[in-house]
Amino acid sequence: MGLFETNLTPNAPLSVRMRPSTLEECVGQEHILGPGKLLTRAVEADRVTSIILYGPPGSGKTTMALCISKKTNANFESVNAVASNVEELRKIIASAKNRLANSGSKTILFIDEIHRFNKAQQDVLMPDVENGNLVLIGATTMNPFFSLVTPLLSRSLVFELRPLTEENILTLLERSLKDKENGLGKIKIKVDKKALKFLAEISDGDARRALNALEVGCLTTPKNKEGAVVFSIEVAQESIQKKQVQYDGDGDVHYDTASAFIKSMRGSDPDAALYWMAKMIYAGEDPRFIARRICICAAEDVGNADPNALLVASAALEVSEFVGLPEARIPLAQAAVYVACAPKSNAVYLGIDKALEDVKTKKAGNVPSHLRDGSYSGAKQLGHGQGYKYAHDFQDHYVPQEYMPFKATYYEPTEMGYEKKIKDRLAALRKRTQ
Repeated sequence: MGLFETNLTPNAPLSVRMRPSTLEECVGQEHILGPGKLLTRAVEADRVTSIILYGPPGSGKTTMALCISKKTNANFESVNAVASNVEELRKIIASAKNRLANSGSKTILFIDEIHRFNKAQQDVLMPDVENGNLVLIGATTMNPFFSLVTPLLSRSLVFELRPLTEENILTLLERSLKDKENGLGKIKIKVDKKALKFLAEISDGDARRALNALEVGCLTTPKNKEGAVVFSIEVAQESIQKKQVQYDGDGDVHYDTASAFIKSMRGSDPDAALYWMAKMIYAGEDPRFIARRICICAAEDVGNADPNALLVASAALEVSEFVGLPEARIPLAQAAVYVACAPKSNAVYLGIDKALEDVKTKKAGNVPSHLRDGSYSGAKQLGHGQGYKYAHDFQDHYVPQEYMPFKATYYEPTEMGYEKKIKDRLAALRKRTQ
């Protein structure tokens, strides 16, 4: 049975021993496991179709598959994509087809870490999933819409599991302390509630991490004079060691964190900007990636409301190139805070996009003759450059003349910061033009 071995050994980790065996025992994921929810109804009616369970580590994907395996009357097979191959899949599929033909019994195939299968391996499953020769349950920490082939997705229901809440993890920790058969109930343990709360908070929604840290702490801490293990906040901190931040280099969490970082700067929240930047730095993100995001935000969201924002951002990019981490965190933080606190205007961003849309959709206008290059021999004969007015020869270094083949306004400065001065100057010049 592999992942679903029922005869657990005492050496199995606490997180494995304490896995719920029924959906009713599961903690969290009420949005898909609550009363009347689709997945709950399908399991109770033994009408499970192919599904993909997608969520972060320790959120209960394997546990959910285990509960389904014990509820269904179908034969249950499980493999791990890391260790499996096409040959093993073909054997399971052949057995499933024979079983269905001879006894009418269905087969459910659970594939853990299904995103590790390449396209060819996923394609092997396609015909039999579509024909109903077997029911697929896949578990993945990667966004299936990026990591799985489209035909397989179209034949499966995708259920997204959310990180467990602190309350969910506290429930699991307390349950394991009371359970005398599979948990730590046989050991006399004096638990500091603050220590359990610390584990629930620091585990980032990962129940496996919290439970295993609890077990390590309880089994390695010497007993006191009363023969009890004291699980204190200090023991909890030692047991879990450095916090592991959930972060992937090229997946959902990577882009979601970067998105939150930019939106925090755009929203003028320097504290949130520093938090998301800290998460990226802690997880090992390339400082150049962070610096580029700051530069984009400085130009797109601050713009001419504070032209210095782009200068600070580009300086941080340059400094981070030759300083490197950990020192680069300081100029990067300075730039992020500056951009977050600066007045905001996206007028330049909107302006260039409107101009690009006109170039793309409207008939291309010719350059007016007086603006054409008149520096070469023969230009005068063609009339190129004739009648051009040199702005510096006029009062205030400005003279009205046509610079476009048609009338259009793209840049509309706001009242924010320095851009108000730009708006006032442009209004005065346009008034003179009229």
